[in-house]
Amino acid sequence: MTIGSSFNFPAEIAQRRQREKRSIHNKWRARFPNPPDLCFDYRTLVEQENGVAHATEKDHKICIIGAGITGLTTARELYRCGFKNITLLEKSNRIGGRHLTALGGNNTNTIGRPPFEMGAMRMPFFNQSNERPKDGRSLMAYYASEFELVHSDFPNPGSPFVNATGIYLREGSMDGNSEPTLLIWKNANGNTAPPGEALGAVFAKWKLFAERMTQKIFEHYGSEHWEQMWAAIVKKYEGISFRDLVKMPSIDTWSQSAPGDFGGMGMSSTESAIFYSIGIGDGSWGAFYDVCSLYPIRTAMFGFSSHLQLIHGRVNEDGTPIPSPYFDASETKDSRGLVFNKPNYIGLGALAESLLFIKPTETQQSLYEHFIDSESELLTHSSATKLTKLNNGKIRVHYDWNHTQPDNMQRLFSDFDSVVMTLPSWLIETQILLENFNQDMLSFETISAYKTAHWETSCKVYAPLKKSFLSHNTKIPQTIVTDSFIHDVYAYRYNDSSTYDCILLSYTWEDDATKLSSFSDEELVKRCIKELDRILLKSTNIKQKISPYIGHKQAVVQRWMNDKHSLGCAKLYRAGTYYDAVKLMKYNRDFSYISGLYLCGESFSVDAGWTEPCFRGAIDTVINICNNTHATFNGGFTMRDYPEYQIEKQDTSEMHYNTTRTV
Repeated sequence: MTIGSSFNFPAEIAQRRQREKRSIHNKWRARFPNPPDLCFDYRTLVEQENGVAHATEKDHKICIIGAGITGLTTARELYRCGFKNITLLEKSNRIGGRHLTALGGNNTNTIGRPPFEMGAMRMPFFNQSNERPKDGRSLMAYYASEFELVHSDFPNPGSPFVNATGIYLREGSMDGNSEPTLLIWKNANGNTAPPGEALGAVFAKWKLFAERMTQKIFEHYGSEHWEQMWAAIVKKYEGISFRDLVKMPSIDTWSQSAPGDFGGMGMSSTESAIFYSIGIGDGSWGAFYDVCSLYPIRTAMFGFSSHLQLIHGRVNEDGTPIPSPYFDASETKDSRGLVFNKPNYIGLGALAESLLFIKPTETQQSLYEHFIDSESELLTHSSATKLTKLNNGKIRVHYDWNHTQPDNMQRLFSDFDSVVMTLPSWLIETQILLENFNQDMLSFETISAYKTAHWETSCKVYAPLKKSFLSHNTKIPQTIVTDSFIHDVYAYRYNDSSTYDCILLSYTWEDDATKLSSFSDEELVKRCIKELDRILLKSTNIKQKISPYIGHKQAVVQRWMNDKHSLGCAKLYRAGTYYDAVKLMKYNRDFSYISGLYLCGESFSVDAGWTEPCFRGAIDTVINICNNTHATFNGGFTMRDYPEYQIEKQDTSEMHYNTTRTV
């Protein structure tokens, strides 16, 4: 986790060299840092008065399946456009999806205990280094500003925002230490390399590769040649795993004749083993060694790891929620009277709550009030089971209402003009039957792409931490990175007023999380604390337990692969499957006008684990629904301003994916 932690070079180079850069004068083009495709400024479109467009078919009946961030954003922005008939189906008894802020055991409030972010927890705003995060040109920055979300720099290992980072690899024997040692890295200025010869060598090779590539990306990003540049990078690296990229020979210089070739990192097997454990800046990357190399390239070089933020919520300085809609309600009910989680406005969970309960400037009611008072509906405890394409062009959505109470469950259906799918793709495959969609509407290739998508498992173990640890402890570092089964340990504070701080005792992904699956939650908490104590006691420069600071009985464990509403933490893709993922991202533009179906959210993105692709997928869906219903776009925007995802031109069997259609 430590190498390049909070890799700010993309944000810094953009700050230093923005005036030198040649750009095309188009307000819809994104600026760097931002995701590579599409090069489009979604914030400019959404932050306009009345949002994306003005609906002309206001009674167009829309069903959105899933009330995570994607579904809530889609519903809110369609509502801002003037669509009046929206149904939002949510299977569980809460909104937010894989944004899960736990406020106590079983998500009940515990006085004095800080929020635990069991899902997404550190947000990139895509701001340059000379500006505030909320001024970043991202949708996350826009919504954080819109909802007055308080945030602070996330305490990543190796960053200036922790007092020290401890590194314990190979049982403390790095650099030939004769006795087990916890390496201590202090990086208050943000420019201090990690300690020791071995870590320094790995750091230097990573930095050389990453900064050279980022610099060239910055020079071309947003220009008229950017799409060709990115296509060349994709062609070079989409068939290469991250493991291969780490060991691939480095190159001395970049050549204009091979614009996509930046070589590799040139690490030896020993250096690669170290890099496996300490990663590039947002987690121990060994678990991702076999994913497509484009995923870490996108993560590091385009701002996903820059200036990461911890979201405190809609709160004041002491962490108390500011006055907000329905905060004082004893409970909140959906359109048919079923109770779902009421808003607390604490932590990242405040984002989903704000999308639903905070009234947009342009509307008379909040989205929630519109659901309750109109023909639109918010239905929780309602599981979609089948979509049937009807001869009249509509889609019939079958769902089990109140499925959590079998004695009172009802099997119902309703017909819609458009249906938006925001679920993790494995849930779609295993729980929803699709009927009567022909090959022109939903091809076998599309279905196969989302069925065979790789979803990663993840496990988090959080516990309350006594204030005295961060206030008075002088020996144990605030964050610790290990090659032990616990991997990454984070300790941090939201404010001085809460009774406890947070400790993330273990954060693991993929195989590292799977190996923990056989233990009960209680057993896993005990094992994590015991292992952390073992490491600290064995380290001759520490010799102190951390367990006395930890409230182990109040610990909370989240295993995303076992969550029946998720079946995974985030979608990844293997080497050689990148174009399949992009085809899913193109589906709305190319096929929704025929099918009436929209594929939306992280399942149909290539930036796994971040909130921004949820937002971008939602707005993409809104754009295409507006286009397909002849809405009037705001701000002079037209579909000609909206770039298209690029697929290899050489693959003639897929040429139909490159067609353009404007209604």
